[in-house]
This record gives sequence, C-alpha cells and structure tokens, in this order.
Amino acid sequence: MSRPAFTIVVSVCATALLVAAPAVAAPSAPHATAATCSTAYLPLPDSSCTPGATNPDVSQGTIDQTICVSGWTSTVRPPTSYTNPLKVEQIAEYGYADTSTADYEEDHLIPLELGGAPRDPRNLWPEPHYGSKTAYTKDSVENALKKAVCDGRVDLVDAQNAIATNWTTAESVVGI
Repeated sequence: MSRPAFTIVVSVCATALLVAAPAVAAPSAPHATAATCSTAYLPLPDSSCTPGATNPDVSQGTIDQTICVSGWTSTVRPPTSYTNPLKVEQIAEYGYADTSTADYEEDHLIPLELGGAPRDPRNLWPEPHYGSKTAYTKDSVENALKKAVCDGRVDLVDAQNAIATNWTTAESVVGI
C-alpha cells in the first residue's frame, strides 16, 4: 500500500475510533470535546493553537508574481470542503458556547493576501462574526497591509509578523 493511501486509511480509522470512543477514554486525542484553546484573547486567536504559518512560495522576491497579482489568492484558497470540517473541529477546540458555523469565518491569521499558508491548521481559526472587532474588521486591515506591501511601503515579513502578533494593531505597528 502506498504511503498516501495508508495515511488516508489511518486517518479514517482514527476518526472512526474518536467518534466511537467516549471523550474520557482518549484524553490525549487531538480533537477531544474539552476546549484546548482559549477564547480569552478575543478578538485575537490563542497563539498556542493558532500561531500563524506562511506559504513558502511567497517571499519579498515573489510578491509581483503572487500576492500583488489581482486574483492570485483564488488560486491558493482552500475549498470549503476542507475549511468547513476544520471550522467545526476548531470551534470545539476553542470551546465556543455558540457552535453555529454561520457565526464564524474560518480565517487565515496571516491572510492569503500576505502570503499566509492556505491549508495549515496553525494558520486557520474560527474567527467570530460578533463582538466589537470581528472577521469583517480584520478584512480591512488585511487589505491595507497588502496595499502597503505591494506599493513597497512595508516589507512582507514585517506585515506578516505584525498581523500574526496582533491584527488589531498591525497597521500602526508597520506605520500605515
């Protein structure tokens, strides 16, 4: 059996075991029912669960062929068939009382517009659509940072670090 097929079989078997076993039977299971990530940092994610991750194909030297090309993010954006199940898992990991997936955006901490890793769970988290600073608010920060990077006013790595550290202060940190 080839390695990819083995991985899929193991994943399916592991998922079946997790679903069939009570939560107390497997306290070290990666998707246990108890919250493993904190919501105490909202509107920011828990950095121990969502530290951010970058796309190795995007660098300062490739921005004119990647993030600064109109429509480029659509070529790397993961499908909802990937993000929706991850959103459900991460809502549980964060211990949100509201478990309606419609109330969250499975958001990239380092956005695709700034070279964030498209499918790395360390770069994705269920960001609430409620509160004073929401997923919608973060979108305007992402757009401003991308414009500054593509205009040459801010280095890509500085923008990535600023948004991964605290998206609510990222613009002021990089001076825009």
